[in-house]
Amino acid sequence: MNITSQIKQPIFDEMELFEKKFYESMTSQVALLNRITYYIVNRKGKQMRPMFVFLTAKMISGGTVEERTYRGACVIELIHTATLVHDDVVDDSNRRRGFFSINALWKNKIAVLVGDYLLSKGLLLSIDHGDFDLLRIISVAVREMSEGELLQIEKARRLDITEEVYYEIIRKKTATLIAACCALGARSVSDNEVVVEQMRKFGELIGMAFQIKDDLFDYTEDAIGKPTGIDIKEQKMTLPLIHVLNTCTTKEKSWLINSIKNHNKDKKRVKEVIAFVVNNGGLSYAEQKMIDFQQEALAILENFPTSDYKSALTLMVNYVIERKK
Repeated sequence: MNITSQIKQPIFDEMELFEKKFYESMTSQVALLNRITYYIVNRKGKQMRPMFVFLTAKMISGGTVEERTYRGACVIELIHTATLVHDDVVDDSNRRRGFFSINALWKNKIAVLVGDYLLSKGLLLSIDHGDFDLLRIISVAVREMSEGELLQIEKARRLDITEEVYYEIIRKKTATLIAACCALGARSVSDNEVVVEQMRKFGELIGMAFQIKDDLFDYTEDAIGKPTGIDIKEQKMTLPLIHVLNTCTTKEKSWLINSIKNHNKDKKRVKEVIAFVVNNGGLSYAEQKMIDFQQEALAILENFPTSDYKSALTLMVNYVIERKK
């Protein structure tokens, strides 16, 4: 049994029912929309977000979920899917998880409208059932994700990001959605604000570790057997690079910045940048930070009694930093 199946084991029935409810939540009177949403549902990824929702809810409630939990998971997945569809348009990307993106198959105009439709379906699902507390959690996440993306665009032009700004970007861009899943799972079964906040923080810490792991793939041989350097080619500021830029000499810093800005298509130069970052402790520094976030997340779980759900969440935390892609 692979690790994803192990994590899913205690929520297997909930995930099966969730898939049906998620598909139903997208239905429309418009045939074109139904064709596109059918395409989306059949190309789902690992479904980490709904898994966080159900595992958190069951850990806190002692094994039961509410109808609200399903709605919350559907809303977060609807809104997340909407942001992915829009992202592919913004990035002019033709692929998503190895399949054609919506904009590649149906063009940008339709993709933007589908994203808008999914967003409104998510909002209405909450409003129709009076789940305003859940809607608030999700809406804050969407606001922060947009801010994070824009902050990254604003800062990336100058390549002089501090570590604090980097954390702010990844907290908003990546971690806030996982934080929302955990807060929402908790909130759907409990009114205890302290518990909801603990789980929000737990999700945020995992999200931070998750993003740093993604950064590391650019320099390590895990993902495809060799460092990709893709982030360098795209002039993305990652933690290993930020750490080295902030600790090397002025001369080395100007060489690095010049390489990233003006020679990022030169394979030999990109390799030299990767080697420089590795040799100057960028990787080991980022790995340590990732482990710090992971340990902090695990410490939060210690507040809850032992259960299959807690074990699955522990597995999830470890999977985030041990995954190979």
